[in-house]
Amino acid sequence: MICINVAMKFSGVPLKRTPVEIILDDKQVLGPTPTDRTGKVCFDIPVSSGKVIVAGVERYQGRLDGEVDIELWNLTESGNNSEGASSDALSGSNAYHNMTTRQIIVNGNEILTDGEGYMVNPGEWSEEFVRQLAAQEGLELNSEHWEVIRFIRDWYADHGHQASVRDMIKHFRKLWGCDRGCNHYMHKLFPKGGPQKQGNRLAGLLRTKGEH
Repeated sequence: MICINVAMKFSGVPLKRTPVEIILDDKQVLGPTPTDRTGKVCFDIPVSSGKVIVAGVERYQGRLDGEVDIELWNLTESGNNSEGASSDALSGSNAYHNMTTRQIIVNGNEILTDGEGYMVNPGEWSEEFVRQLAAQEGLELNSEHWEVIRFIRDWYADHGHQASVRDMIKHFRKLWGCDRGCNHYMHKLFPKGGPQKQGNRLAGLLRTKGEH
């Protein structure tokens, strides 16, 4: 069961009769369903990963586990946008002279990567880019892949450098337990180089200079 609580940020007043929709990473759509008088709406689904849309605007994207609290200044404020870079640090071109590049067509646009699949301009990252690159690499994405990809991007945005495998294992061991929150399982999810190679490629980051 996943419950979404919607309230005003300053006063804490619940937003009643507000439509909430969940779009899971497998494209399954739940709702829209209005919140009750306590500002809550629940969906009978297991722990998942995806987006929460409130009144037609994306307000949250990531792990859906238990209860998700969403606080708004008002219903018209701009929402989250999981397209594009997570921060100004993920922008700018990484091209260099005589660079070998490949093209990926994303929504009709040509996105350049280097010869290994790392983005030339990380600011062009989008979820559709992830799907196209994963398809090229023969990887069938599931909710766990998306959780790792979002963790990689969020970590970089918060810390200014790429997460180590140790950072990832520490985080996902708390979420998934010891059987899946381990180096072996991470490399099973990302068989072409593990989370620091294939994961970084899909997350729009550069190749790491150290641990792989």
